[in-house]
Amino acid sequence: MSELIQSVGVKGEAVSRSVENEPVDLSANGRKVLERRYLRKDASGALIETPEQMFRRVAHNIAQAELLYDRSVDVGEVESGYYEMMSKLWFMPNSPTLMNAGRELQQLSACFVLPVDDSIDSIFEIIKNTAMIHKSGGGTGFSFSRIRPSDDLVSTSHGRASGPVSFMRVFNEATEAINQGGFRRGANMAILRVDHPDIQAFIDSKEQEKSLNNFNISVATTAEFMEALEAGGTYTLYNPRDGSAAGELSAPEVFKTIVDHAWRNGEPGIVFLDRLNADNPTPTCGEIESTNPCGEQPLLPFESCNLGSINLAKMVKDGEIDFGLLETVVHRAVRFLDDVIDMNRYPLARIAEMTKANRKIGLGAMGFADFLIELGIPYDSAEALETGAKIMSFIDRESKKASRALAEVRGPFPNYEKSIFKERGDLPIRNATTTTIAPTGTISIIAGASSGIEPLFAVSFFRNVMDGERLAETHPAFERAAREKGFFDEALMKRIAETGNLEGIDEVPEEVKRLFVTAHEVEPVWHVRMQASFQAHTDNAVSKTVNFPNEAKREDVDEVYRLAYSLGCKGVTVYRDGSRSEQVLNLGEGTSKEAEASGGETRPVEVLVKPRPRPSLMRGSTRKMRTGCGNLYVTINEDDQGRPFEVFSWMGKAGGCAASQTEAICRLISFVLRSGGDVIPIIGQLKGISCHSTAWGEGGRILSCADAISRALEAYLRQKEEEPVPPGAPPRRKTGPIRIRLSKKGACPDCGGIVDHDSGCVVCRACGYSECS
Repeated sequence: MSELIQSVGVKGEAVSRSVENEPVDLSANGRKVLERRYLRKDASGALIETPEQMFRRVAHNIAQAELLYDRSVDVGEVESGYYEMMSKLWFMPNSPTLMNAGRELQQLSACFVLPVDDSIDSIFEIIKNTAMIHKSGGGTGFSFSRIRPSDDLVSTSHGRASGPVSFMRVFNEATEAINQGGFRRGANMAILRVDHPDIQAFIDSKEQEKSLNNFNISVATTAEFMEALEAGGTYTLYNPRDGSAAGELSAPEVFKTIVDHAWRNGEPGIVFLDRLNADNPTPTCGEIESTNPCGEQPLLPFESCNLGSINLAKMVKDGEIDFGLLETVVHRAVRFLDDVIDMNRYPLARIAEMTKANRKIGLGAMGFADFLIELGIPYDSAEALETGAKIMSFIDRESKKASRALAEVRGPFPNYEKSIFKERGDLPIRNATTTTIAPTGTISIIAGASSGIEPLFAVSFFRNVMDGERLAETHPAFERAAREKGFFDEALMKRIAETGNLEGIDEVPEEVKRLFVTAHEVEPVWHVRMQASFQAHTDNAVSKTVNFPNEAKREDVDEVYRLAYSLGCKGVTVYRDGSRSEQVLNLGEGTSKEAEASGGETRPVEVLVKPRPRPSLMRGSTRKMRTGCGNLYVTINEDDQGRPFEVFSWMGKAGGCAASQTEAICRLISFVLRSGGDVIPIIGQLKGISCHSTAWGEGGRILSCADAISRALEAYLRQKEEEPVPPGAPPRRKTGPIRIRLSKKGACPDCGGIVDHDSGCVVCRACGYSECS
């Protein structure tokens, strides 16, 4: 295959003359995303490729796989069809294919699953493999369920095992090192079976927000666990070293802990493991243990996934579904994705072998919210559920027809004889799976479509342009409706962009508000129902985020997790608005009027505070901290009651970026402390932040200057705990329910725009930044 790739030109200069030279109708935002992240650049960073040339490069490169099966095929015609469906924004492959097809790297898969066995040799071999995959632009999924639990006997060394969570941290650090090298950010999925003895440590592993920052985590629940949960009983834990019983846990208590953590920060998610394996098309080839980083693609060890999404918004004509066009695009897209498998340059030989043996592809959808709007159907309605099931059933059915047609010419996938298709007596099929609903992130921005099967992210939002100007970008269908109904106004669009939704906008008619509902306005149960409607007609899984408002309760998350299981989903991910990016500072005791009315239950009360004035004389202590930037001296001063009041720092190396950054951090810490804030959450926010330059200091490795400041604050607290409290002074860790919200939504690190939590990833709709790419 490498010879074929070389023969068509890795830089993609050769383009068939049969490909039409029509300009691509991109939005300004879609073109911007392509220019920043996908189009070829020279050594100086200047663009040397247009969007049209990119689509031609990809179409030309992928079409060359046709020559493997028929040397007489009209490759130009195939290429023209591929170019048409991409340039007309009918279909988009996953990002690595757009980025790398026809270029030197030629790594076209988005994600991989690697096995982690219970031995040091295996673990570090897989870490090396992970580094190779992340270097090539892929993400990885792992199950750590084979690793023996902590404190279990290690016979070779007569020591005690450290458990799966400790090795997850090793994987996380390896990923961090690769990311520092400037490669595409490597995303990981960590899965642990609910019946593993270390499950509680796993659930707690991301309690601190910055912990395991390169991982999404999900608990793999079993049928036994779900039955015990329903019955309110216990279930058995098993030691993976020998399969022996290792105790019991209360299913309701474990589930309660999962729900509590998911409510706090969106993790862990849940994967219904037995359900994944019930749909495993090749069970004799292995058991499914894990998924890709966003959870939609269950894979066997060493398999990779090749995904693509149809823009459903383009499948509507005159207010009706254009099934003729949709059929054409499905058949063409299945052929395209099958060709991708052959044109791919895999990072590992074993991955190439497994991927080609099963030839799994995942054709999915994006623009579903736009599609419903064009049909006049509200997202949170029974009609929308029926329409989702109808459209996905059609895609699934036609994708199977297309795959069987390919099998007649190219043969079925090599493991077909070992598959459930052969066992059932089905017609031969080219691909072991054909459908997946993936998060579409940046490719939906390129296509000018809503993400995946999610509701609208926003009706209107601000996009930062040159010189700090903010431009309100309004959904085209909403702007069209506003003009048709006579309420369009530029000032109104800007008002809507402040929140993104139509709540409280009296100028907009109710029927329009009903149609243009956004993700956070849709009740969580409707999110789950929509996921289930697509899952019923999808081979693999459905990537979907169940959005909750900030004020949602734990009981709401509990209900969604149970509902997802009862409706046949294969997993579920939740996100409560502001739960990750909101920093809560405890300011003292207080009870809201609402709490008094409810019988004294304390609730958070948001207040504005002013920092206390600084006395002319302060007492404190200074600690010397080693960092990769040099020695950092951290001074912590106290108020007259012995509480931390302000923090200063001084770098051993004068000046420079590190000194300015540490000064900025200390100023902010001082502002919070002088405003009455607690030092504990400050430590939690700073601890574990890492940079490219680390150092070894007292107590272990110092990951960054910010980490050093957190260590200094920790040491200060430990010292204070040993001192007596001055007479009349309040307790040092005063944690009342009053809080101040510093930020409800996160900001994009590239452009400062609002980010959206999409299927376990973070995406900026304004510039295309993705935490997973």
